[in-house]
Amino acid sequence: MLVGGALTALLSTAALLWLRTSLPVYSGVQTLKGLHGDVDVVFDRHAIPHIRATAPQDAYRALGFVHAQDRLFQMDFMRRLGAGRLSEVVGRPTYRLDRAMRTLGLYRLAQETYNRLPEDTQSALDAYAEGVNAFLATRSGTLPPEFVMLRYAPEEWKPADSLVWGRLMAMRLTGNWRTEALRAALSKRLSREQISDLWPKSTIDVPPTLATARIPDFANIMHNLLDGLPAWLRQISASNSWVVSGNRTATGKPLMANDPHLGFRAPGLWYLARVEAPGLNVTGATAPGVPFHILGHNGHIAWSFTTTDSDTQDLYLERRTRGNQDTYDTPAGPRKYAVRMEEIVVRDQPRETVKIRASRHGPIISDVYPRLRQSTAERYDVALAAAGLRADDLTPLALMRLNRAKNWDEFTGALQSFHAPQQNISYADVDGNIGMYAPGRVPVRNTGEGKVPSPGWTGTHGWRGFVPYDALPRAFNPVSGAAINANHRLVPPSYPWFLTDGWSAPYRAKRLHELMDVDERHSATSFARIQNDVLSLAATQLTPLFLRHLRPQTGIAGEIADMIAVWDGTMSRERSEPLIFSTWLAEINKAMYADELGPLFEGYYGQRPLAIEHMLTRRQTWCDDVGTQAAETCDDIVTRSFETAISALSEKYGNDHERWLWGKAHQATFAHPIFGRIPVLRHLADIRIDSGGGAYTVNRAQPRLTDPQNPFASIHGPGYRAIYDLSDLNASLFATATGQSGNMLSAYYDDNIEAWRDGQYIKIPKSREDALQGAIGVLTLTPAQ
Repeated sequence: MLVGGALTALLSTAALLWLRTSLPVYSGVQTLKGLHGDVDVVFDRHAIPHIRATAPQDAYRALGFVHAQDRLFQMDFMRRLGAGRLSEVVGRPTYRLDRAMRTLGLYRLAQETYNRLPEDTQSALDAYAEGVNAFLATRSGTLPPEFVMLRYAPEEWKPADSLVWGRLMAMRLTGNWRTEALRAALSKRLSREQISDLWPKSTIDVPPTLATARIPDFANIMHNLLDGLPAWLRQISASNSWVVSGNRTATGKPLMANDPHLGFRAPGLWYLARVEAPGLNVTGATAPGVPFHILGHNGHIAWSFTTTDSDTQDLYLERRTRGNQDTYDTPAGPRKYAVRMEEIVVRDQPRETVKIRASRHGPIISDVYPRLRQSTAERYDVALAAAGLRADDLTPLALMRLNRAKNWDEFTGALQSFHAPQQNISYADVDGNIGMYAPGRVPVRNTGEGKVPSPGWTGTHGWRGFVPYDALPRAFNPVSGAAINANHRLVPPSYPWFLTDGWSAPYRAKRLHELMDVDERHSATSFARIQNDVLSLAATQLTPLFLRHLRPQTGIAGEIADMIAVWDGTMSRERSEPLIFSTWLAEINKAMYADELGPLFEGYYGQRPLAIEHMLTRRQTWCDDVGTQAAETCDDIVTRSFETAISALSEKYGNDHERWLWGKAHQATFAHPIFGRIPVLRHLADIRIDSGGGAYTVNRAQPRLTDPQNPFASIHGPGYRAIYDLSDLNASLFATATGQSGNMLSAYYDDNIEAWRDGQYIKIPKSREDALQGAIGVLTLTPAQ
């Protein structure tokens, strides 16, 4: 027994030591094929690479090398996701996702984009791929643990592999097709007025940052579409960005803050780096797999992104020609579907050949899932038109030029090639100018606003082009001295072009305006305080409304009601009021509309503060449960929901309500895409930490209420924060969640998590001498003979 235990321990130790050979190498000399000169890479104390090269192409090769040694599996997973090739290594569980990605054709589009890019952009992509492949060719240790677990080795990196990242982001950040489908599916159960109630206009006043054809009844088709397509294609997006001129700062130069909000994963999306070469000097956030900085500064300008949430996708119902399943009707007569055959390899199973179809509007997404095809078998198909599914998208060129822009003219010139997804891009420069531009392709429709799926055979709802670049929202040195955006309304009602009416709820934006007015002149310190603010205006608006409808409570329930009555709406992880309020709000959502929505409830269910406020104040008919004979009032709904919430919290956390801490239920959760699904390894690979904030705080922390086990876990938020000081860009502040390395055996896998949670920042120094202070190593990349 003892011998067996000792042998097991010995083998486990040996296996661990072997796996540790997959860790990045931060010191020494490494020969790289293709380099023209030596490249100096200082890894500072946070494992951030400071790359100095004598030619831009060598800098891109070096970035490819360091990305690969730190984030190889993340990069490979990303390109396989975009190419619809996950099933080759994962097996049947990812087949439907692969089928969807093949239908969208993102990787094919990435390949076409590469062929359309100018030579200098192609050269940068080529050099980056050479750097990745140099790592694959020269590594001396084993592959990272994910490759060992899945028993495969990565293929060589290709330029199109880098371009598919942008295609994926364009689809994730513009998923409004689901709202179209949901509205159509709800039309079978609800009146138009009821559907409008679910998406009410906000009553909060925040300054803006700057179908007639008869459609057949296809509610069942849209219901199946919502159920059938992979969850990955659901949009969850948000961000904050604000910039102020020198008139409002202590230094007399602009300040800019940015925190893009995306889904949490381990490792995190962002990888900090500083890259310097002749004509190139950029610092900030890169995405592993991509040679260009996505966010940051270049010594002359700083830039940041927020999502516009513009409506750049439409669903079209295509009508097959009677007697011919291979054609569909158009205003000009029958037209053949574009068809291609693709082979999907599923691990340990026979290869499968699938037929991919597309109409003039876009890919036929109702082919993705058998149930969808069955529901449309009689005569109709569903096509997706999306601005991000065009072969002539040159957004990579825009990023490359943005990295080099030195002034407003070069900045706006670069953005002419920024096609998808539409973003609000803030600007500041060292000369004291600020601005914002919202580049991207926004469709101009013949009829309607794309709120519901349209008939594809009439031509009346088609796209006749895009909003002209010069007509897109923009501002340069606004009179107010500030440009603030939190995905709320970007333009005033007088703006002549339709962008969307699905702007994000304005709670974060209003809070930003409040906080910006606290200080007459701002500093990086005040910006950091604002960026980490956790007061919820959704809570402060809804709590008094709830209490007005709450019948008097006694005992512990009365104490809890009294506590909520004096709560200021701060979503602190160390308080119980946020958990009580959030649970109460969730129960009110269920009680308010689950009966009307029926099987479509989960597709709409969320915290929905605007809808709940609308229903409790202006549309109280929602308070009646249609499943009962009695006529319930809003007092009934709110009181019953409060009692249900208290009972549920007592059962889960005990009777002491002061121990119902928000942070315990609201852990920021960074799940590993592979190990996170394996019980034992999950505890090693997933990253979790108690956190504050909520879906409507500036420091945003979005839960997923449909998760039955952890409905309040934070799964979406600011994985990157930056504050750019244009008086001294060397003093700019940065914070990322998780760590620089994607290898879970690395000390730099999760070393940033507490500092990120606690609102702490680091600086990325310009000089080599400063970077060497506490550096973990210096790696010299030298040309192969």
